[in-house]
Amino acid sequence: MKFNTKTIHGGQDNVDPAYGSVMPPIYQTSTYSQSTPGGHKGFEYSRSGNPTRTALEKSLASIENGNFGLAFGSGLAAIDAVMKLFKPGDEIISTNDLYGGSYRLFTSIFEGLGIKFHFIGMQDAEGIEEYINENTKLIWVETPTNPMMNIIDIEAVSKIAKKHDLLLAVDNTFATPYLQQPLDLGADIIMHSATKYLGGHSDVVMGSLVVKDKELADKLYFIQNASGGVCGPQDSFLVLRGIKTLHLRMQRHCENGEAVAKYLRSNPKIDKVYWPGFEDHPNHDIAKKQMSGFGGMISFTTKENTLESATKIVENLKVFTLAESLGGVESLAGHPASMTHASIPQEERAKTGVVDSLIRLSVGIEDEEDLVADLKQAIG
Repeated sequence: MKFNTKTIHGGQDNVDPAYGSVMPPIYQTSTYSQSTPGGHKGFEYSRSGNPTRTALEKSLASIENGNFGLAFGSGLAAIDAVMKLFKPGDEIISTNDLYGGSYRLFTSIFEGLGIKFHFIGMQDAEGIEEYINENTKLIWVETPTNPMMNIIDIEAVSKIAKKHDLLLAVDNTFATPYLQQPLDLGADIIMHSATKYLGGHSDVVMGSLVVKDKELADKLYFIQNASGGVCGPQDSFLVLRGIKTLHLRMQRHCENGEAVAKYLRSNPKIDKVYWPGFEDHPNHDIAKKQMSGFGGMISFTTKENTLESATKIVENLKVFTLAESLGGVESLAGHPASMTHASIPQEERAKTGVVDSLIRLSVGIEDEEDLVADLKQAIG
């Protein structure tokens, strides 16, 4: 089954044997009747499993070429479940340019529980090995990274992980499985903030994990059930609905992203534009190899290189909305230093390029001429 077909039909056989509903019903129930103690029809309590959530989890596994999908109440709940695979004294190597919420979870929660993190640049995968020791258990990768759009060679990192018997987890939120499939490149775990492109309509908060290995899946399912960070049936329905148009939306995100990136690069008031589709973008060749397109996420800095210049632009936008998050049908603009990455200390942000003049765009699916015109009038 090809990808575009998987978004609609993947994992969805016989989702409603009762009435033949085309869409999986919303099973808005907390518990299920049993004919005898322990005798049920596959579901007993909705924290442990819900038919609507199961339909979504099967869809997630299908579109990522995995065998097992897990849906959580948020992306951070999904990451939290992965971190609970480890114990005090274990070490994790992470991308240094990553979502601020991930950094906060790692440093403010799990470092305090005895897990050590190394935040490093991974654009050159060979540099990872010097941080590996007998306590290392996981390599955590974002690619493209948030918000600098750095590209990391998943296949190269996978070879290093396998050489040292480590798990490799990839945050695939920015690329989505439409553009990039990390399990096929050797990753063990894929994480999504399904709030973003998978849901696609800015109306739900959710996270997900996808794996191939059953033993790993069983450990994560146990954590999911024991910790209880699950999503409800209504949210499961909304993300499942969103996935069905993922391929169509991503095509337009990519087209509009290219138009916006090229415009920004041509504007004399803009300094740097970060978009993997440019041939001179660091590791562009790797992006071209492991991605089928370059997406709709773009970051840029102003020539003035001041907080005031960035603030003026985002406050003057009319089609783009100044807001947290990304990946919806509508275009959003954000200021990472004060919004999504404010939890990262300023000196650490600056090391990776998250300066006060940096603006991040999530380019939506509106008409590209309207988006470019909006940026023109806002930049002045």
